[in-house]
Amino acid sequence: MAKKIVLASSSPRRRELLENIGLTFTVDPSEIREAQPAGLKPAELARTLSLHKARAAAAHHTHSIIIAADTIGVLDGKILGKPLDSPHARKMLAEMSGRCHSVITGFTVVDSDTGRTISSSVETKVFFRKLSRGEISRYVNTGEPMNKAGAYAIQGLGALLVERIEGDYNNVIGLPLCSLAVVLKGFGVTLPV
Repeated sequence: MAKKIVLASSSPRRRELLENIGLTFTVDPSEIREAQPAGLKPAELARTLSLHKARAAAAHHTHSIIIAADTIGVLDGKILGKPLDSPHARKMLAEMSGRCHSVITGFTVVDSDTGRTISSSVETKVFFRKLSRGEISRYVNTGEPMNKAGAYAIQGLGALLVERIEGDYNNVIGLPLCSLAVVLKGFGVTLPV
């Protein structure tokens, strides 16, 4: 009997991405405090956070393959978290205007029966066009930047800010599907392609 797939995330975007590739799964968000261990490089941090989420979820499931992820933005070596409020979102977007930043998603897959674990990370470079103060204010006023790492959603109105990307588009949304698929196949998960 095939193992159950569990997505340890409350992200509707991650759920949608997995549904789009025809994966059958349940959602069980991992309730961990996302404390950021000091001294880790951004890719290590994203992997570590995803690992904690996956292990927490694996403790509640048997005969399951757990998928967890954590996405962060990075500009000038500094982590771009979620904006605290509208002025903070404006400041973040102004800093990214006309520049390139990185989006890094760490993901972990765990077999809850054997404990076998693989953690990886994928980086995508995102180039913003030069934004006027008015454009930034209008975007922030839509409410979309709130609760989004880096204060934008590339799959929404944030697409209007992005000049180009280098790397995996789905990674910017929150889950690098191609890399994840390779790992899932190694865990015996059957995918359409």
